[in-house]
Amino acid sequence: MEIKKSEIKAWGRLGTRATFGLAILKLAEENQDFYVVSADLAKSSGLDRFTNKYPDMMINAGIAEQNMIGMAAGLAKDGTPVFATSFAPFISMRASEQIRMNMGYMGLNIKAVGLGSGLAMTTLGASHYGLEDVSVMRTIPGMTILSPADTLETAKCVEAAKNHKGPVYIRLTGSPENKPVYTEDYEYEIGKSIVLRPGDDIVIVAAGTMVFFALQTAGLLAEKGIEAKVINMHTIKPLDEKMLDDIADAKLLVTMEEHTTIGGMGSAVAEYYAGKEVRPKHLLLGIPDVYPHAGSYHYLLEQCGLMPEQMAEKIIQNMG
Repeated sequence: MEIKKSEIKAWGRLGTRATFGLAILKLAEENQDFYVVSADLAKSSGLDRFTNKYPDMMINAGIAEQNMIGMAAGLAKDGTPVFATSFAPFISMRASEQIRMNMGYMGLNIKAVGLGSGLAMTTLGASHYGLEDVSVMRTIPGMTILSPADTLETAKCVEAAKNHKGPVYIRLTGSPENKPVYTEDYEYEIGKSIVLRPGDDIVIVAAGTMVFFALQTAGLLAEKGIEAKVINMHTIKPLDEKMLDDIADAKLLVTMEEHTTIGGMGSAVAEYYAGKEVRPKHLLLGIPDVYPHAGSYHYLLEQCGLMPEQMAEKIIQNMG
């Protein structure tokens, strides 16, 4: 999929949900070999233009995520890729049994898309926060989990998911005010992380919106004489094990994610190192074991200790 600089700039102002819909539209203009189903969230998925232009490719299942995954399974039975969208907690937990059977056990070619994951739903409160979706989806055998860092990477992972044979979960975090990590097109490969900043003192591994905040944190640490390597771990399952082997001798490994620290990307990294003789000291930064009080996006990040200044201070404390 050819992506123009003008599109990258425009997507950066829209946020990941709107970009998802535009990426789907762009894919359809090239090849109409897939379907999209939604739990009455076409508008929230940025799919209005796609729905109007390709009505035969779009099905509204209503506010019924379990039925939606069943419908997606029927459409995907012959191998056709099917994107299924709803808010992250609803698709990952309300439809967890259907995902387990149809995507996990049957291995059907469904791409579940968790909208507004992490803290992106702000004032709607804990009922809409995607705090546990990775921990749920990660237990499904054969599931690939993608967590794009910004809007451009959202489009890249949508295309990669369509071309990937088998079940995929795409976790969309952040709000339209999130700044971009990437301003030019680049090579994206499922399962292959990307080093964004070199550094010899510590290593920061981040996913989703935390990638941008990791770069900001690294900048603050540099002012204190600490050079941090920053890695975009856009694929949470399967992890880039080669990269983890390469950084196993780090003085300190910090994982950052907009997800509970229980069962998320940080837990996956810790599990990988658990059986290794050489492994780094590991600081897990994420959402603590609470339901945060509703508020603005930055208020929620601050409440969870995920602002760059807060994370830099925690890192310095852990370095002694």
